[in-house]
Amino acid sequence: MKLYRLTKFVLSISLLSSISLNAENTIYAKFETPQVTITGNADDPAIWVNEVESNLSIIFGTDKYNGVYSYNLKGEIIGFASAGRINNLDIRTLNDTNYFFGTNTGSNTIDLWIYKNYILTNAAKAKKFALSDKSAHSEKTNFLAYGICAGITAKNEIIAFVTEAKGPRIQLWKFDNDNLNLLATFNNDNASESEGCVFDDENMTLFVSEENARGIIRSYKLTNEFELKDMFKIDDRQRNIVGDPEGLALYKTSKNDGYLVASSQGNNTFNIYQRNYPYDFISSFVVGDSDLIDGVSDTDGIEIKNNYFNEDFPNGIIVVQDGKNTGNVIKSKENFKYISLDQLQHILDL
Repeated sequence: MKLYRLTKFVLSISLLSSISLNAENTIYAKFETPQVTITGNADDPAIWVNEVESNLSIIFGTDKYNGVYSYNLKGEIIGFASAGRINNLDIRTLNDTNYFFGTNTGSNTIDLWIYKNYILTNAAKAKKFALSDKSAHSEKTNFLAYGICAGITAKNEIIAFVTEAKGPRIQLWKFDNDNLNLLATFNNDNASESEGCVFDDENMTLFVSEENARGIIRSYKLTNEFELKDMFKIDDRQRNIVGDPEGLALYKTSKNDGYLVASSQGNNTFNIYQRNYPYDFISSFVVGDSDLIDGVSDTDGIEIKNNYFNEDFPNGIIVVQDGKNTGNVIKSKENFKYISLDQLQHILDL
């Protein structure tokens, strides 16, 4: 039985590797950030989109042992927040105000920073910005805080989901009346470890990945009463996932349509699914080696925005964590890679 499972696993790797090696399914990074320090560990990116001066948008990347980096659109560091063990980060913007949600694995808290657009714009112009070392709000999660994803409901309510390390639970938080309030705790189908997540605001859908014992991506519908219902298993290791599914991101082609993109760590690919039920698997792609920038492997976090940014990213940007930044010959550490979204559009024939 063990030999059969091993054979099946190897065949699965071979099948997906054949997809990833297809030149038409290989895309390339345009810029990369410096790798994190020897004591750090890059994990999860988030993107603040400057809707007025798009070239002054800011990319954020967590160092899960030390804090949060701020980068410009060329991958250059413009600031660093010594905010502690911030594992995941997500951003929502409402009424000219930006809400930065993070999970702090050192204190097992959900942390929240709040900034007005003009503050971020002025800082981007000065090429100097970092989140404050201490967040504006912080609340205990009462479990091992891990992943996080923010959302805005149809009633313009600011919410965030926190996943549990080494356990199946997911917490739903709401920021209201200048307070972070825990609304509910859910069980992610008895998952061994709930990891990454992304919330689809327009379709009121939570996507969450499970790593370790079972590699599964699931979806849940969030009701107006803040209940998670209609659990659906999108994919697992018996189909198109190899190893752990971790980072999840949405590529929105319209208000309600588009794609879900997930990192498949076991074979260094990114899977593409339909954004809506039944979330059909479409294809996979890899970020390959170019003459100047090494390829991407063992990815944790991923973020996608389809706004116009500048001439380098005219249709949008994909930012991914590279778990093995092999381009550095001295000492390999993680960093973040920037890819123009038009390369993914080409794969999807858009």
